[in-house]
Amino acid sequence: RRAFPEADVDEVPMADGGPGTVRAIVRAAGGERRTTRVTGPLGELVDAEWGLLTDGTAVIEMAAAAGLVLVPKSKRDPRITTTYGVGELIRAALDVGSERIIVGLGGSATIDGGSGMAQALGARLLDAKGRELARGGAVLLTLERIDTSGIDGRLVGGLVLGAADARNPLIGPEGSSVMFAPQKGASAEDVVKLEAAMTHYADVIDRELGVRVRDVPGAGAAGGLGAGLIAFLGASTRPGFDLVAEAIGLREKVRGADLVITGEGRLDGQTQYGKTVAGVARIAKEEGVAVIVVPGALGDGWESVQTLFEAIETAGDAPGDSARALADAVERVLWRR
Repeated sequence: RRAFPEADVDEVPMADGGPGTVRAIVRAAGGERRTTRVTGPLGELVDAEWGLLTDGTAVIEMAAAAGLVLVPKSKRDPRITTTYGVGELIRAALDVGSERIIVGLGGSATIDGGSGMAQALGARLLDAKGRELARGGAVLLTLERIDTSGIDGRLVGGLVLGAADARNPLIGPEGSSVMFAPQKGASAEDVVKLEAAMTHYADVIDRELGVRVRDVPGAGAAGGLGAGLIAFLGASTRPGFDLVAEAIGLREKVRGADLVITGEGRLDGQTQYGKTVAGVARIAKEEGVAVIVVPGALGDGWESVQTLFEAIETAGDAPGDSARALADAVERVLWRR
């Protein structure tokens, strides 16, 4: 606005199932934001915000209860973090009579396959001696039996929809452990252990519940929470970006524009897997509108997505420069102007 005051600028909050999803949908569809105290990723209590739309639909961000932003960098460990609080948020939505619950799958601190969410809603995960498992992903290596008889009876199939910020499967080279565990604090050894745990977990779900989740697109989103929603709640998943874009009418806003500017924290090889900026670029290209992306930093594999945009203007000077960009963000922006 300072450089081009005569421009007609339309600000459109966007999200892809990760942080910001609740506020974007509530703003577009109407409703209210609520706060519920739930179990955080390390077992501590956190105040998690969620949305209740005017039609009774509940909108939940798993990141509000089990997000990476809730865990100090020195304590990040996806072997033990849990989605238990996500189950408590789902229960809170049920308690107000919601008959449709959208769960945003993104920004997680977890690789537990949604097991904590299931435990909070009444599922019992048992080892070979019939003992209930502790929370976390690594312990799923000892899972032997699943008892779903105690799951909340209000959770009928189709009530829950997962809005996934990634279409990755649960296991494999593009699965939740290999692709996402390192950024959540996992070492190379931890990744191997978590991949084995998720593989075993998927096998037990297949045997005990008759549901195959290992290679379903979106099952690996949010540390495998997508798989848990599918297996335990009969949920379906959709790309979170598509769901939010429809709710706010993004295509109609882009149509007729001269330029679209979008951004995210880090542009990297994962951007193409359902992230917001990739979705914005796709719609803009279909409408014949140029796109500039403004990421905070560049990460590994960013070159693979640069053709999505007409230009990339990053706050960091080079890949791996995010710490410096965060440290002097204001000076950097002013200098670039």
